[in-house]
Amino acid sequence: MRNWWPLVAVCLGTFMFLLDTTVLSVALPDIGKGLSASLSALQWVANIYTLVLAALMLTVGALVDRFGERTVYVAGLAVFGIASLICGSAPSAGVLVSARGVQGIGGAAMAVATFALIRTCYRGPDMGRAMGVFGAVTGFAAAVGPMLGGILTQYLSWRAVFFLNIPLVAVTIALSLRILAPRRQNGGTRIDLPGMIAFALCAGSLTYALTLAGEEGWTSPAVLGLMALAALALIVFTRVELRSPAPLLHVTLFARASFSAVLMCVVASTAAFAALVYTSVWLQSGLGLGPVRAGLALMPLALASFATSLISGRRLHGKSPRAILATGLLLSGIGCVLQTGLDASSSAGSLAAGLGLTGIGVGLMGPAMGAAVFAALPPERSGMAAGAMTTFRQLGQTLGVAAFGVLFQQSGAALPEGLNRVLTAAAAAGIIGSVLAYVFVPKPTAPNASEPSRSTVTGSR
Repeated sequence: MRNWWPLVAVCLGTFMFLLDTTVLSVALPDIGKGLSASLSALQWVANIYTLVLAALMLTVGALVDRFGERTVYVAGLAVFGIASLICGSAPSAGVLVSARGVQGIGGAAMAVATFALIRTCYRGPDMGRAMGVFGAVTGFAAAVGPMLGGILTQYLSWRAVFFLNIPLVAVTIALSLRILAPRRQNGGTRIDLPGMIAFALCAGSLTYALTLAGEEGWTSPAVLGLMALAALALIVFTRVELRSPAPLLHVTLFARASFSAVLMCVVASTAAFAALVYTSVWLQSGLGLGPVRAGLALMPLALASFATSLISGRRLHGKSPRAILATGLLLSGIGCVLQTGLDASSSAGSLAAGLGLTGIGVGLMGPAMGAAVFAALPPERSGMAAGAMTTFRQLGQTLGVAAFGVLFQQSGAALPEGLNRVLTAAAAAGIIGSVLAYVFVPKPTAPNASEPSRSTVTGSR
């Protein structure tokens, strides 16, 4: 058991990081009422968290190389806890959005450091078992998030969703300092600050443009200006990365069709979760369900994802990710199709079959996603491949929420009609991603079976 305490510390942080992505899916309507927030502001409560994650994950990877996994992980936990306290005490939507952005900084540090810690602490068969448990915790967080959010929101307050993080952060920091070994890898690692700023500006401008388009239209001067700014920032980022001695991302890698296609699959895999935000709005605002009942209505997706990831993470480990990833994306898309056809007479039960099938697809995609990205690049690029995967996954969900918001509000549509548009778009993303995965994802090279098992548990006492 002593060898597995590092995994406990890692999984606690992962649980919090993912919980704050899913738990708000049923709390957003109450936040809107409590703070008199518009739909655009509510989108930013969800968007700013994932946007900061996407913008900073590549940079945090460099910080891990420079200062060590434990240092970055504990610092991320501290920032996350302080920001959670501010979120729970927020007097206005503006303060909440700002605090969520700070929370995203801590979340980015936690997300990147957890992968590095697992790689550092475990080898060989232990690594496979650790990743299986890690995947199960990921599914568990998705499973309990909507339900826990509903219970806290209905019986306490939406603020309790954030206050819950504070004791969890305290326990995780204490455990991490006691169990995890400090390690400084490379004090000379340079930070690509110009690249970081250019990428964050590009992602932020594009997301804000999509959010405004739903309210002001695509031809609005503000929307067109933000689109132009995003394009300019992307050009600057590309030029900076081509010239930087220590780039955040080698943009020449996108010349590989397999790498580009896999990242598009990563983006497509986020569509189902982005659509879940608007499914929750429909359940509560359209059907009049309370937070707990809305959370129960969303449980088929979360539970199916949890069960599937728990099984597939262990039984499909080491196998070719192409068919698994393609099947997961296809099932996710078909599940979204089964959720369409809503009208004023529809009930929450009409979503159950589609949500369950989507959850199975999501559970299959999780374990296969990393293998697919690593198979697309040579081993010496594995670190950058992991950074690109986490970045595109978070950015895909952020842009998905914003883009689906445009569809949801288009032409003043009624709630069922707007949600049907969102689900149709999510289905198309899953099906197209499935085709890309099957055509372009390469088979991985054979793993090194002779790699020894090793655990590193020594920490500061």
